[in-house]
Amino acid sequence: MNWRRYFWPVVGIAAVAFSLWLLIHELRGISLDDVWAGIAAIPPRGWVLAALSSVVAYASLAGYDHIALLHLGKKVSWLFVTLCSFTTYAVSHNIGGSVFSGAVIRYRAYATRGLTGQEIGVLVAICWFTFILSSVFLGGLVLLLEPQIVDRFTGAPHHGAAFAAGFAMLILVGAYAFGSWLRLRPLKIGSFQLHYPALPIVARQLLVGPVELLGAAAIIYFVLPEAGNPGYFVVLGVFMVSFSIGLLSHAPGALGVFEVVFLTGLSDMDPVGVLAALLVFRLFYLIIPLLIGLGVVLYFEHSQYSRGES
Repeated sequence: MNWRRYFWPVVGIAAVAFSLWLLIHELRGISLDDVWAGIAAIPPRGWVLAALSSVVAYASLAGYDHIALLHLGKKVSWLFVTLCSFTTYAVSHNIGGSVFSGAVIRYRAYATRGLTGQEIGVLVAICWFTFILSSVFLGGLVLLLEPQIVDRFTGAPHHGAAFAAGFAMLILVGAYAFGSWLRLRPLKIGSFQLHYPALPIVARQLLVGPVELLGAAAIIYFVLPEAGNPGYFVVLGVFMVSFSIGLLSHAPGALGVFEVVFLTGLSDMDPVGVLAALLVFRLFYLIIPLLIGLGVVLYFEHSQYSRGES
């Protein structure tokens, strides 16, 4: 038995268990009635704006695949690419290990459109790097605009270090764009080659990726209580930290991990209101897309089976 097959799933399950224990400890004294009251207190306007934000987020995620296909010079139906990207992220966000689980879904889909295994590998790599690049770019801006965001997790002021880190992150992004402008040679790993994207593609990466993160954070922001709300950029910063740690934990759906980190970042707010907002986020960003994505997968597999039979 290859222990590597089980290592990350075990890590993810352990992260969920530990985070749920911390979450229960953090929310002791809060009843389900309290949480339900917090959800019921969200105004209709908040629900509508949160739903629209989730649409913006997933529409931007579809742009990841379009950017990668543009880089590869491959033409695939716009509707097919959009549905494939939506399904990939809807499923992988829930089961964890988004790079690997997403690769499986993309391979199954794009292989039917004539892409080779190596081309799909490049597509997955570009989508993954677009997310990393967007996170670094947006994270750098947040640290420059709201350097006190670090204090919410450390408990001590580190404004100078946060500002310097944000500046360094933006320099890295600028170096990447500059390297694209210079048309550097492709990265080679064995027979695998990853060519440097052209400057127009880099511009698309720096536009589409951040919009997805802005939309995802807005889901929570619009349903948070007004009392004690620190503002959108602080919520965005806390979201990025929570989302990143959730991904690194390999926990399915970042369950528990995301909530614990987010509650820590907004510890000065009413935990009932914050928890209600996080439940709405899971509904719009994880649960509803998963249900739709599973429907798309079933339809796709049925159509492939019907074609094989005919």
